[in-house]
Amino acid sequence: MASNTSLFRWMLLEEYRLHTKLFGSTRFLAFPVFVAAIVGGGVYLLSLTGTSMGAVVAGLHALVVFFGLQVGTLGLVGRDAMRDVLGDVTLLVFSARTLPVSWGRLLATFLVKDLVYYAAFFLTPLVVGFVPVALAGGLSLGQVALLWVTLLGTFALGAAGSLALVGLGTRNRVALVVVVVALALLALFRTGDLVAVTPYAVYLDPSPATAVLALGPLVVAAALGPLLFKPASGGSTRRVRTDRYRELQRLPGIDGLTARPLLEVTRSSGSVWKVVFSLGVLFGVAALLLDRVAVATGIDPSAGVAFGTLLGLGSFTTFNWVTQFDDPQGYLRYPTGMDAVFGAKFRAHLAFAVPTGLAYLALAAVWYPVVELLVGVVVFPLVSVYVFGLTAYLTGLSANELLFDTPLFAAFGAGMALLAVPLLVASLAAGAAPQLALGGAVALSAVAALVGYALVGRAGPRWDEKMRTGE
Repeated sequence: MASNTSLFRWMLLEEYRLHTKLFGSTRFLAFPVFVAAIVGGGVYLLSLTGTSMGAVVAGLHALVVFFGLQVGTLGLVGRDAMRDVLGDVTLLVFSARTLPVSWGRLLATFLVKDLVYYAAFFLTPLVVGFVPVALAGGLSLGQVALLWVTLLGTFALGAAGSLALVGLGTRNRVALVVVVVALALLALFRTGDLVAVTPYAVYLDPSPATAVLALGPLVVAAALGPLLFKPASGGSTRRVRTDRYRELQRLPGIDGLTARPLLEVTRSSGSVWKVVFSLGVLFGVAALLLDRVAVATGIDPSAGVAFGTLLGLGSFTTFNWVTQFDDPQGYLRYPTGMDAVFGAKFRAHLAFAVPTGLAYLALAAVWYPVVELLVGVVVFPLVSVYVFGLTAYLTGLSANELLFDTPLFAAFGAGMALLAVPLLVASLAAGAAPQLALGGAVALSAVAALVGYALVGRAGPRWDEKMRTGE
């Protein structure tokens, strides 16, 4: 027990040192304060629109499960990507070969560490920001405390469930596809049944019987994740010579710089399926939110605008995948500028994100009218262009620095909200003024895409200058 406690303590210390080294103590420690402030302001604005506390609580759970699912994709990243991001460093979770500790134990301890760490720096500030509006809206302190517990459980379910799915994929991809399809069908056709087996159900009905049913999947996922996950071998690998690099360059618009991220993603752990998984998680959350909004408010939002907006915003994860192996200084050895590098990343981003997002929009046609979704076919790629441009301009090739870098995160969040808020309002207003709302959504998305494309052009010179000056 003492060794487990020591490992857990050292992992917490490692996480803290890592983030304070990356961002500085002041910027890192300001992050919880920023989360509390932004949640408090956002919930207050929602209350002014007449949104019920029930709908806000459902939205918070959807946000947290999405965050947990993203955290759980640790298994898709791998040691090489971590080295490119952090330099020549080995995290404790990747030390099974050098420490007298099993991989399963390391991974289980890592999950517990993440739960405690993100509870302190994300979930607790989220609930603290919600408290004033919640109390004014009629919720009791007991309900707020219960909300904290169920959000913690929801995050744990997302992280453990994501890791369990990734672990299943490392052993049997067919089984993974079967499980994912089954979960998708439940989300599409039996949403209530799916909610009943999540911690959110405990908030809705805090009874022992509900808790047993709702927490069962969490316990199973937490147990299966470390057991199923099979890490990639760190030993010798079999190299296969192919002409894929040259073949890609024969395609229109694909040069050597563009072929590189295309091959990096397809040959990395998870291949293109991690792009599908990342956007699929957001697609599921968007479907759940649309259902909850319709039930809570009686408003029938435009599914096309809503899905197009949320999938476009979610393409930020695709930016992460096409830049995950990049060391910006490494490009200095090439006879090209950063403008060409960002142009290549932009083309790779669109090559992965756009077909995947359009496929999910096609899937949405199972339960939404095709005509209603057509506007999403226009909105989604335009929003994706804006997201890439904003991310590239602010973060360069190091999008992971958004996490816990408070000023950078605030600027990025403001840029995203500048587009997301009016588009989601247009989605809600489509029932009352369809032509104005849908036309406005398309026009705004087109303007945003032009801004994003301009930011792609500005990102290269900006980061060239930063590398020259050593900022």
